[in-house]
Amino acid sequence: MSAELAKKVVPMETEKRLSLKEKVSYGFGDFGNGFMFDLGQIYLLKFFTDVAGIPAAFAGTIFLVSKLFAAITDPIVGSSIDYRKNIGSRGKFRPYLLIGSMVLALLTILIFLSPDLSTTGKLVYAYATYMLWGLGYSFVNIPYGSLGAAMTQNADDRTSISTFRQIGSLGALFITSVAVMPILVKFDNPKVGYPVVMGLFAAIGVIWFYVCYRNCKERVVVKEAPREKLTFKSVIKTFVQNKPLLTLVLMTIFSISAYNIKSAMLVYFAQYNLGNVELMAYMNFIIIGSSFLGVVFLPKLVKIFGKKQTAMIGFGISVAADLINFLIPSNVYIFTILASIAFIGISIPNGITWALVSDIIDYGEWKSGERKEATTYSLFNFSRKLAQSLSGFLSGIGLGLVGYVPNVAQTAGALIGIKALLLLYPALALTLAMIIIGFMYKLTDKQHAVIVRELHQRS
Repeated sequence: MSAELAKKVVPMETEKRLSLKEKVSYGFGDFGNGFMFDLGQIYLLKFFTDVAGIPAAFAGTIFLVSKLFAAITDPIVGSSIDYRKNIGSRGKFRPYLLIGSMVLALLTILIFLSPDLSTTGKLVYAYATYMLWGLGYSFVNIPYGSLGAAMTQNADDRTSISTFRQIGSLGALFITSVAVMPILVKFDNPKVGYPVVMGLFAAIGVIWFYVCYRNCKERVVVKEAPREKLTFKSVIKTFVQNKPLLTLVLMTIFSISAYNIKSAMLVYFAQYNLGNVELMAYMNFIIIGSSFLGVVFLPKLVKIFGKKQTAMIGFGISVAADLINFLIPSNVYIFTILASIAFIGISIPNGITWALVSDIIDYGEWKSGERKEATTYSLFNFSRKLAQSLSGFLSGIGLGLVGYVPNVAQTAGALIGIKALLLLYPALALTLAMIIIGFMYKLTDKQHAVIVRELHQRS
């Protein structure tokens, strides 16, 4: 296996450390990504219920079905990327960032259009456009995530680019959470305001993807496509053989569903529980702004505690803050302080996740003799899509179950239900995520260092 691997994998410039410019540029990829992805996670459910006039339970089902469709197609997209050759100096993954982001920007506008159709017609349009959006997102996000593993195998550099990626992600979330609603309320007709504002932000996202494409370089290069034919069986085999990947997938289903349901429900909480939807911008300015603290200290925490223990610490902080916030009466000031602490906590494991994925790609290569960045990343992305479908479904179904009615004063039961969806579900989900990584994830930082040394010896 070592001789065969040596012919296939060329770790170009593996000893050369990444420059600050390249690390920052990689983070700009997730910054650009957020200008399209976050719009769907934060505002699309509210657009469906309050602008398009789709009942909340039906809107939640749109998220469930569309995200499940995207989850199923992700491994197919990832494997198809792994089985294509590099395009000269542009590499295997970078070209997707350039073209794919433009297509995704157009699809982002389409999902925020509300044609004058019957309820059935609106549902058909929403399903079709959002499923297409999910497919377009896969062709951008999977190559982008795979690019990180192809840039370096150095553990410190991987932690560093994961940190910059999380900074980029939080930066986009910060801007879209703070800026979108104040701009939207300036439009008299939200059916016009939504596609215009979303189109503007999506265009900005394309620019930042170009910066990432321009300045990042693939160094860990696979000369040949995997020998094994691309089949459903080969994809499942990659999944089953990689136990750390299975653990990360299970953890992510709970952690990302918690993260996304927070994003989707805050706008409802601000409008109905606190009585002013424009408070969302001010609260997010503090909540998301504070979470940068967790990311800034991420490399130091990893050096002291290691990736696994640091992730567990972050989960614990977030769970404690959310539980306290749920149990005490709603007050905009106390809520914002505790929500900020919770977001600092959850930003830590979310940042570490990207480094863990790159480590798992190396583990898969060490275990099987074949390097499949995109396939492995797409299988991880599969769990994120499942989590997103779960959070969207729970948001829509949950709103329906608690008696939510758009654009009217809510009942006491509905207000408690909104608060529970925002705080109690994330606390329970993150507790499960913490247990999973604590007891099931066995790939330590020391073991990964040994694996990288062996892979270099094989080459």
